[in-house]
Formats: sequence, structure tokens, C-alpha cells
Amino acid sequence: MTEPKSAPTVLQIVLGRRLAALRDAAGLTAAQAANCLRIAQTTVTRMEKAETSLKFANAKTLLEVYGAGQAEIDEFLGLLDKASDPGWWQGFRDALPNWFGVYVSLEDSATQIRLYEPQVVPGLLQTEDYARAVLKVGLPRPTTDVLERRVSLRTARQDLLNRPKPAPPQLWAVIDETCLRRHVGDAEVMANQLDHLLKMAELQNVTLQVCTFNAGLHPGGFGPFTVFRFQIPELPDIVCTDSLSRAHYTEDPDEAALYREALDQMSAYALPVGDTKSFIGDVRKELTS
Repeated sequence: MTEPKSAPTVLQIVLGRRLAALRDAAGLTAAQAANCLRIAQTTVTRMEKAETSLKFANAKTLLEVYGAGQAEIDEFLGLLDKASDPGWWQGFRDALPNWFGVYVSLEDSATQIRLYEPQVVPGLLQTEDYARAVLKVGLPRPTTDVLERRVSLRTARQDLLNRPKPAPPQLWAVIDETCLRRHVGDAEVMANQLDHLLKMAELQNVTLQVCTFNAGLHPGGFGPFTVFRFQIPELPDIVCTDSLSRAHYTEDPDEAALYREALDQMSAYALPVGDTKSFIGDVRKELTS
């Protein structure tokens, strides 16, 4: 029986992929690799997908079986030791669904995050009060303690946009006008949220665009999604689409290309950055007029 684990860090994902690549290069199937360790084939597959913990002894044996040189083995095991360090978000496991833990892990390691949000302000750009109002209506309804933990997690995630090292990711968010018009919380909460959006839009690593109602239907009308990009060679672009109770992640090149194309077209539908700021400012004025 394999040991269950929380959402993997990106380094764990990379090591699993590297192990799979070495197995393929050695011409071995997952079943043959499993026989070497006297474990189930599914366990090898889950190790390669970072769905279960990769043990030091198992990794060393597999690397030797795959014909890796000593220098490569030492490097791999050194990275494995580093990968065992828990991600900061794992301190929120009491309030973090495992499917969303993967999202936070990808978000934390991405060099570029491109997203579309049709209903609410994206989590990375939310104020604390706005986030509390959004999370409060989630299903199943959270207890007060869980709600506050989830708010704390959301605000902690936002630190990556201002972190000194490693360099913060480039965030490019396209949002629908609905996100500005739909009242979340009271008027004060919305006013503060719009002020915060204007502030965040001034960051050099944040690009914010609004698709207005007048722009008509655009290619992203089907729902929210995020495209993560990394500098790590083993990780291609990863797309996340989410629903009420789960998220779906894909790295299929053709599918990822469709989402990138959708974002490119939506950026053309949306207001330019300067006009977006003016538009948000106008909506903000309407709240106090």
C-alpha cells in the first residue's frame, strides 16, 4: 500500500517526470520497473505522477536499474531531499482541498500566470473583505474557523506578486465586466476592492484587462481558466479549469494551445490596459454617486 500525500510541490512533479523519462529511455515498462521493487505497477505510475511519496531507497534502486550514472543519481537524490520540504501552503491543509493544493503549488512556481475570470475578481487580486464574502458562500458552507483559514490562505497566496526572490510571476488577468458590477459584500467592500484593483494594476508584473459587455461574446465565455508557464524544461504549460468541487489540469500541447489562443483573442476583445484602469475608475465613481 502506498502512502497518501498532500498536493505535490512542483519539484516533486518534475522529479516524477524525470524518473518516467529515464524509464522510457531504458526501454522498460512501468510493470517491469515495479517488479524490480516488488511493488504494484500502479505505485510506479503514481510515483511518476507525484501522486504518492517517492522514497529515497526506491528512487535509488530505479535510477540504478535505468542505467543512470553516479553523478545523475547523486543530483537526483539531492533534489529529492530538497523536494521533501513541504510547501508553505501545506500549513493550511485543514482548510485546503487537495485538488486546490495543486493549483497553489503551480501558482507558486510559475513564471507567468495568464487567467480569465468571468464572475468574480481573481483570488490573487482580492481584498481580504472581498475574499471573505466570496468564500463565505462556497458549498458546502464553511464554518467560521474554516472560513477565516481560507481567507488567510488567499491573502498569503498574494505575497508572491510582491516577493523579492525568486522573481514574482507575470500575472495577466482578463476579467469580465461582471466582476466589477456584481456586488460582493456591501458597497464599501466593493469600493475598496475596485480601489485595490487599480493599485494592483500599477505593478510592473501585473497586466489587467476588462472585457466589457459592449465587446460582445468572446472565446472565453465558457468559464474560468488559468494557464501556468514555467522555466523548468520538464514542465510544459499547464491549464487549469475549475468547477464547484474540483479542478481539471491538463498539459496536452494541443489543448494548452487552444487556451492560449483564446486568451490572445480575448485580450483583443478587452479594453487596453490604460482604458481598463479608466473603466474601473468610472465604475468605482458610480458606487458613491
